[in-house]
Amino acid sequence: MFSHVVIFWTDPANPKAADELLAGMDRHLKPIPGVLHFHAGKMVGSHRSVVDQTYQVALNLVFPDKQAQDDYQVHPMHLDFVKHCSPLWKRVLVYDFA
Repeated sequence: MFSHVVIFWTDPANPKAADELLAGMDRHLKPIPGVLHFHAGKMVGSHRSVVDQTYQVALNLVFPDKQAQDDYQVHPMHLDFVKHCSPLWKRVLVYDFA
């Protein structure tokens, strides 16, 4: 299995950015073939100091292997997501692990 976790810091000038980003993920990313598990959501606050609470949206995808994730990266729907949704974020951080 290959996990692809993406953390998004949305544009603070757009109060609807998190919701619009999640809608874009559902529309552009969720249908892409090869994704075994799709989970996207907003940051959940915590009283624990080890929990990062600086971001607004996270995406967690699981693929059968790295090749499936590589294929996902160049899929036209993923490229459309980046094209249409990138104005909604100011920073992105990715964690990939197998």
